Amino acid sequence: MARNLDVSLLRAFVAVVDAGGMTAATGVLNLTQAAVSQQIKRLEETLGEELITRDRRGMKLTTAGERLFGRAKRMLALNDEIWTEMTTPEFEGEVRLGIPSDIITTYLPTFLKDFARRYPRVQISLNSGSSASLRSKLYGGKVDVVLATEMACDADGENLVMDRLVWVGARGGDAARQRPLPVSIGCSDCAFRAPIREVLQKAGIEWRSVSEVTNTSAQVATVAADIAVMAWMASTIPNGFEVLGPESGLPSLPPFMVNLYLPRDGGSHVVQELARHIREAVADRHRMAA
Repeated sequence: MARNLDVSLLRAFVAVVDAGGMTAATGVLNLTQAAVSQQIKRLEETLGEELITRDRRGMKLTTAGERLFGRAKRMLALNDEIWTEMTTPEFEGEVRLGIPSDIITTYLPTFLKDFARRYPRVQISLNSGSSASLRSKLYGGKVDVVLATEMACDADGENLVMDRLVWVGARGGDAARQRPLPVSIGCSDCAFRAPIREVLQKAGIEWRSVSEVTNTSAQVATVAADIAVMAWMASTIPNGFEVLGPESGLPSLPPFMVNLYLPRDGGSHVVQELARHIREAVADRHRMAA
């Protein structure tokens, strides 16, 4: 005869193991310690196996507990996926996302896959460009959500993270020592242009622009070839490059923000859902990096 496992008991078991004990799991489960202990006892009675042992050194999984733990996590993940899938309204249509090219590879994968899985019938169209041009498109109704890199966050925006702006060069390169300093920079309204110009002017460093395009691939290529340096947000530096610190002779750059902007009316429900996915993914990414 088929037997059914109580998912709530499995969730309590996984929470206790992940948290490292009954007491720590109480906050995760929103239960008292006695209730958590009772749920573990019921699970052990159901399976006819001792799952957790306790001594002065703390909690330890038995052999049976170790066998159960991985399977329980997979079952909970499937349970949660089914619940979300069946209780989330179906939406169709298109969401137009504006995002500067220099943060696409860092931030886009963190939220796009999960959003696409939860809303398979919603198409996301990407618009790339400078933060200023993307915000202009937002207010003109040409995009629905914008991630922007800016020195400050306007009142109608939401700051998601503060990051350092740093000088970047080819590993072992000497472009930073050349004068005039060769700088690979974005288009005329690139948010990094003004602070670059200001700090170099204050430091008395003559410079010249090597690349003035929005396409980051071209900027990255010039730096990889060691014919220029560039300013980049610290959390988004491409592989193979190195941060040029004070020893390079280059002046410090100001911090930058990654900001989220929505239409003035807040946008549709699916726009709000994409914004929620972005917030959570960016927060998780920086929490893990901290």
